[in-house]
Amino acid sequence: MFMYKLNDGQQIPDFGFGTYKLNGRTGVQSIVSAINNGYTMIDTAYNYENEGTVGRAISESGIDRDKLTVTSKLPGRYYAYDDAITALQESLYRAHLDYFDLYLLHWPNPKKGMYVEAWQALIDAQKFGLVKSIGVCNFLPEHLEKLQKETGILPAINQIELHPYFNQKSMRDFDHDNGIVTMDWSPLGRASAVLKNPLLTALGEKYHKSVGQIILRWEHQLDTIPIPKSASPVRQRENMNIFDFEISNIDMEKINALTKSDGRNKDQDPAVYEEF
Repeated sequence: MFMYKLNDGQQIPDFGFGTYKLNGRTGVQSIVSAINNGYTMIDTAYNYENEGTVGRAISESGIDRDKLTVTSKLPGRYYAYDDAITALQESLYRAHLDYFDLYLLHWPNPKKGMYVEAWQALIDAQKFGLVKSIGVCNFLPEHLEKLQKETGILPAINQIELHPYFNQKSMRDFDHDNGIVTMDWSPLGRASAVLKNPLLTALGEKYHKSVGQIILRWEHQLDTIPIPKSASPVRQRENMNIFDFEISNIDMEKINALTKSDGRNKDQDPAVYEEF
């Protein structure tokens, strides 16, 4: 597995495991299965209400903590500086962890206008040793430029919605040009109609891979980090099995052409969407 070197010098894997809606005992079992199937980067969030589940799974997996990359995210209701530090500490207590490898602002929530203050809290939390690397989710260029202007520090990661119907080329280009690694949430379109797309189905037959594998390989070749979720051990292994083939440049462009200007799954435009 390839490792990405972040702009702060830390390294993270180029493939991860999402945990949204993996909660309770069944969630623990699914995450333990993923870790045992070779996933070393686990993505959670305060608002997923499963940081405890993730921590329990890490404990039960038998894998050394320092061999795992664990990500969580701060919700908008805690963007005031003191609240942010406290919420991060609470997340660590729930997960029974001493630190997160990655900690992200979940949404910019531009109407509230507090993401710079929250970002400063993450900068300090990194200095305190509560988190190794800091980043954001769903930030647009104007939000990132404001962070740099106000604090002088750009995120290491920008986790954004990315799938064949919404390939985020301009956002990816901005991240790349500014030394920010792009990570993909909902990389398979939340199991939407994209999995039945005729072009992707045909490419699956051509490369002898599933449609999900074609999509995840496409994202890998875009130099982004997909974090698919699956409770199925078989699907977990299948999702990871994308490193033994390469999609041609012509076929990459065909997939890129599937993108739509209104391709977001739930119309969550960071310019206006608010999540607390």
